[in-house]
Amino acid sequence: MRSRLEALSAGRGSLLGKATRYSLVSGASILITQVLLIGLKGGLEWPGATANVVAVSVAAVPAYVLNRYWVWSKRGRNHLWREIAPFWGMALLGLAFSTWLVAVADRTWGTVPAVSLANLLAFGLIWIGKFAVLDRVLFASRPAEGNGGQ
Repeated sequence: MRSRLEALSAGRGSLLGKATRYSLVSGASILITQVLLIGLKGGLEWPGATANVVAVSVAAVPAYVLNRYWVWSKRGRNHLWREIAPFWGMALLGLAFSTWLVAVADRTWGTVPAVSLANLLAFGLIWIGKFAVLDRVLFASRPAEGNGGQ
């Protein structure tokens, strides 16, 4: 067991290291989303679904940048069809799911805490799956890249 953990945590590209950095990026993204969501819904009294769309869209930009450069240590050009489009596709799926849950919570309870919890629940449910896709597909090292670059 110990050797397995050491293997996972050895080096910058380790699964444990990436999972830790991914968790920190997710935490920052959650913070940005929640501050905007609560401010727009609670402060400006926007409808929950509209506030959610804006909050998630804004938070997705730093999430992409931090995931690409810090979590997966990718360098070089951003690839539109291999990285950017799939990342935003996943972001849009998460946005659609969270907006649906937020709209349900807003219709049912109409409170800021209910809207906030609905958003957290939606993204919590897709969090692990998104890590797997980012690690194994989107930001996976390709033999032609060498040294983690592109």
